[in-house]
Amino acid sequence: MATPAPATENPDQYRLPTNVKPTHYDVVIKTDLEASSFQGFVKASFDVVKETSSITLNTTALELGKVTVYSDALKSHQTPTDRSFESTQERASFQLATPLPAGSKGDIKIHFSGELTGSMMGYYKSSWEDEGKTKSYALTQFEPTAARRAFPCWDEPLLKATFGVTMISRDGTINLSNMPAISEELLGPNSDVSEDVREIAASFKPEEKWKITKFENTPPMSTYIVAVANGDFKFLETSVKMPLSGKTIPLRIYTTPDVIHQAQFALDVKAAALPLYEKIFNVEYPLPKLDTLVAHDFDAGAMENWGLITGRTSVFLLDPERADQQSKKRVATVQSHEVAHMWFGNITTMEWWNYLYLNEEWRVDSEFISDHLHRALGLDAKLSSHPIEVECPDANHINQIFDALSYSKAASVLRMLSNYVGEDRFLKGVSLYLKKKLFANSRTHDLWEGISTATGLNITELMENWITKIGFPYLTVTEEANGIRVRQNRFLESGAAEPKDDETIWNIPLFILSAQDGGKFSVDKTAILQERERVFPIDTTKPFKLNAGTVGVYRVLYTPEQLVKIAEEAAKANSVFGVNDRVGLVYDVLALSKTGLAPLSSALTVVDKLKNEPEYLVWDGIADSISGLVSIWLGYDFNESDSRDVKLLRKLAITQAAGAKEPKVVEELKSRFDHFAKTGDDSKIPADLQQVIFSTAIKYGGQAEYDAIHRAHDKPKTPMQKIAAMIAFGNAQEPELIKRTFDAIAKGRDQDIMYYFAGLAANFKTRRLLVEYFRDHYAELTKRFEGNFTMQYLVRYSMDFLSTKEDLQSTEEFFKDKDTSKYSQSLNQTLDTIRAKVGNIERSTADLEQWLSEWERRE
Repeated sequence: MATPAPATENPDQYRLPTNVKPTHYDVVIKTDLEASSFQGFVKASFDVVKETSSITLNTTALELGKVTVYSDALKSHQTPTDRSFESTQERASFQLATPLPAGSKGDIKIHFSGELTGSMMGYYKSSWEDEGKTKSYALTQFEPTAARRAFPCWDEPLLKATFGVTMISRDGTINLSNMPAISEELLGPNSDVSEDVREIAASFKPEEKWKITKFENTPPMSTYIVAVANGDFKFLETSVKMPLSGKTIPLRIYTTPDVIHQAQFALDVKAAALPLYEKIFNVEYPLPKLDTLVAHDFDAGAMENWGLITGRTSVFLLDPERADQQSKKRVATVQSHEVAHMWFGNITTMEWWNYLYLNEEWRVDSEFISDHLHRALGLDAKLSSHPIEVECPDANHINQIFDALSYSKAASVLRMLSNYVGEDRFLKGVSLYLKKKLFANSRTHDLWEGISTATGLNITELMENWITKIGFPYLTVTEEANGIRVRQNRFLESGAAEPKDDETIWNIPLFILSAQDGGKFSVDKTAILQERERVFPIDTTKPFKLNAGTVGVYRVLYTPEQLVKIAEEAAKANSVFGVNDRVGLVYDVLALSKTGLAPLSSALTVVDKLKNEPEYLVWDGIADSISGLVSIWLGYDFNESDSRDVKLLRKLAITQAAGAKEPKVVEELKSRFDHFAKTGDDSKIPADLQQVIFSTAIKYGGQAEYDAIHRAHDKPKTPMQKIAAMIAFGNAQEPELIKRTFDAIAKGRDQDIMYYFAGLAANFKTRRLLVEYFRDHYAELTKRFEGNFTMQYLVRYSMDFLSTKEDLQSTEEFFKDKDTSKYSQSLNQTLDTIRAKVGNIERSTADLEQWLSEWERRE
């Protein structure tokens, strides 16, 4: 099985030579949407660091034309004597007859052309339907290493430069880039343009009208956040006055004309977030505008191109009259996330992709626990996990580290640190870090140094193992005469770690919530475990709990007796344990029971004690861990007066009840769908129940229901309606409808294939067929999704549910002779998940049967 290069290899072989360093790019790109092609030239200025007779940079998927090199020291141009290409590292090298002297300056001009394909990387095309006709537009997606697909460049984040972008396009279209346009005019015989531009214009037909748009130069920035787009776009706009600079920043959101009415909410979020982040970070937003472009075809969720955010329709668009709570949350989260990148990642950029997590802002609301902390710990509990700071010298493997460890675990660790040192001091340290590394590149130490200055603590020593070591700990708590003994060990989903996998000692803030003298409860934020085990004096006669607020990146294992006391206290109306504590308690006890570290019966007892829990987030944690849970009944109608929690809890309860085949729930959902299928009126389908209603209709229906949802898929009212339809198709039970769903995979948009896989993976009747489909179509899938993020999701969806030793063996055998280097991380995580399920079944079956038997007698 092929894997990424080991860390012992020399990383320099994957990095560009350092003999020259780029300082400025002038990029001219002509976009021809009718011909699905682009062409242009780049003039890249550079400093000569050491004498050289060759220039090496990145390029791939481009046809290169004329190349010239100018030296200010030699006062002359020269044409390279030879050029060579290295396909694996995607490089071109140009040999020069006369060496460029060290300390001098120069530039290289390269003409290029390329095809606009649907690859969703580099400069590519996306399509939409306008009155029955398919139309196209073009946009870029360069992260992590696809700028080289649009123009030759030094495509590494360390090599920052300024960019001057000029776009040539058909009249009647809109050109967009990172900076505002400073001029735009029709391109004619009398236009004041360079000879290179005239050469491009010479191919225009007389009856065609073309225009040229020139944009302001950018600040110093990395290639991966450069962006351009061309198409028939409409926009909404507003502006905000910034709190530090006092400047008024114009904000726009661009979409195709058919969906512009769904873009207002994302624009409003951006208008709220931009000044807020400037105030929090105490660093001015440096650009003169901030646009968002919404794309129908997009590989990732969204992308933080500086000054021109891009992303999927499903993360930026919603119908304000009918949006469900999840859609609103998704749009608000993604737009805010990308705006935060305007500081983290764009002003200050990781020196190499090891430091990807420095791009991520932290989120401190209660939902963080389920959305990020639990998600990260689930992935980090595998033997195949990786540290937050990953050695990734080879650019071909960078996509694999865009996972929950680069994002959610890193954000969780920062959140823990913020709570330990205090949020005000933490943010002051962040601001110091940003100001020191303005328009520069950063390493982990730079952030720790800023927070150390603000707090007076040695943050590097405190945080080192959290960033550089694999895994996270669980704490075993036992009572002693004068307090509690706390011991740390590595947590693994497969069970107790072997000594060779349990060598790390973390510095763990304990956040002990306990009763103080006088009976008042408080949290001790000074208690920290820096050794294998230690005793901490507290009053154990009253309720206590570690990891108060669930802000720590670890799990806590109590004895069954302690756990009952904590659960009973948590169930009280005026409990000292808040909602975050209860959410964390549920996730911890269920995760610990799955590993065999705690009996499953203890976890079920906690759930039983919390049966009157009023908070959605706690039930969400329970439902996430115990599929098939039939929740409390809350009704089907969603009112404007309902709180967000009530809406989410209602959705969760109905979804779980439908999954458990509760007859009245199933009949009600089918009835609501029948009205929609017969009349086209979806007023009886609340947005929050759209997914479960569509899925239930197909699960218990036939051809008519499938066709009705297919019509909604073909002409969706919102992006989420289309996604609901694609996931619902996977619930089909009849063989001919199952076949239609599998056939749709080949025809669907590349960005949407994961939704078909997700639906099929959730259906017990199609799971095994999905495994077969993946294996039978492996060659075409790997070819189709070569180079983007999708393949790692398909691997996970196709096999994550397998749970027998035979499954494990056959999966390992299938991949044995495959080149898995671009998704090996996802595959190894999936194999670990299968191993954990095998172990869980072997360990817990008897305990579960006994608990259920006792529970039935009690009830």
